[in-house]
Amino acid sequence: MTGDTLYDRLGKKEGIRTVVDDFYNRLLADAELGPFFEGADMEKLRRTQTDFLCEAAGGPETYDAEPVREAHFHLPFTPDHIKRAVELLHDSLDAFDVPEEDADAVVQAIAAYEEDLLARPDDTDEE
Repeated sequence: MTGDTLYDRLGKKEGIRTVVDDFYNRLLADAELGPFFEGADMEKLRRTQTDFLCEAAGGPETYDAEPVREAHFHLPFTPDHIKRAVELLHDSLDAFDVPEEDADAVVQAIAAYEEDLLARPDDTDEE
């Protein structure tokens, strides 16, 4: 299966959505991270995260939601929160027997946005 894309290996949109659903279930159940999602439109979050990962994995779906940076301004995430979320994402990927190399690729796709996830509205891009 060397010609398969990451998208194919993850089970295309259906497989990715299954992992995303598990991941958000873990986030919601987490004592530290769950409160961030109170009042959130969880179906929208699940859908946009699925599209984001599908696109990142080489699928035909496109992430067309609000830019990551702006979408997370209202959330006072810290680096420890991001680390915990990554642990939970790894747990979800492990639960579905995603090979380590593919799991690392998924985590890297999200980790690339850490700075945006931690940004505050008053942060500027200027030095």
